[in-house]
Amino acid sequence: MRLGLVQPSTGIDPEREAASLAAAIASLAADGADLVFTPEMSGRLDRDRARAAAGMFDEAGDPVLAAVRAAAARSGVWVQLGSLALRGPGDKFVNRAFLIDAAGDIRARYDKIHLFDVDLPGGETWRESNAYAPGDNAVAAATPWGPLGLTICYDLRFPALHRALAEAGAVMLSVPAAFTRPTGRAHWHVLLRARAIETGCFVVAAAQTGVHADGRETFGHSLVVAPWGEVLLDMGEASGLATCDIDLAAVAEARDRVPALRHARPFAVTTAA
Repeated sequence: MRLGLVQPSTGIDPEREAASLAAAIASLAADGADLVFTPEMSGRLDRDRARAAAGMFDEAGDPVLAAVRAAAARSGVWVQLGSLALRGPGDKFVNRAFLIDAAGDIRARYDKIHLFDVDLPGGETWRESNAYAPGDNAVAAATPWGPLGLTICYDLRFPALHRALAEAGAVMLSVPAAFTRPTGRAHWHVLLRARAIETGCFVVAAAQTGVHADGRETFGHSLVVAPWGEVLLDMGEASGLATCDIDLAAVAEARDRVPALRHARPFAVTTAA
């Protein structure tokens, strides 16, 4: 199958991002993509939460979701819409991923489970939990090519989630992200390769890149990693589109060579003085 990846520098205008994503989906479909992946926060990337909240939509009214669904239907292509910030329960937002089929119908939703609350050495501070409600359900969604496990950005650092998705049947894992440059330089490639090797899955990570309208900087380097850990695609730091052909037979081959998913055993932890 052929994967399509979108690597943008998303700004603060959802209408503009909706048009850009629709054009990207059409272009990748014309290049033969079967399934298109977009990054975390595909509709708006805005660290000014008051400004973002003023223009936040619920799922039914979001223009980016509507545009992507229409683009998928026009081009006859599946889309893993990395995530959108949407109005959620109470006064909180949700960071929600979508799987959209070739008819434009929503086949699956996933709300980011692990929220990024951290103080970075360079002075950056992030408190996602101040504004976002976490999800509590992992999702392995059916596609014509096999189950796709849905995760988002910071979820990458939690191998148990990815293992659970593989044990539920996932042969591909999606990790849309807006990684900061410091954490991206240190950990992005090694963590994505580790998740692929541990699970015997293809890992597809569409990422934000560059300097954004809100002033933040993201790492880019959208990746496709094979189940044996080979990097099949690295988009570097420039905005753009790319395709990558994969052979899903590699999943069974990797799991047969190292059957770690079958060998896991329950255990207790003892602390010794």
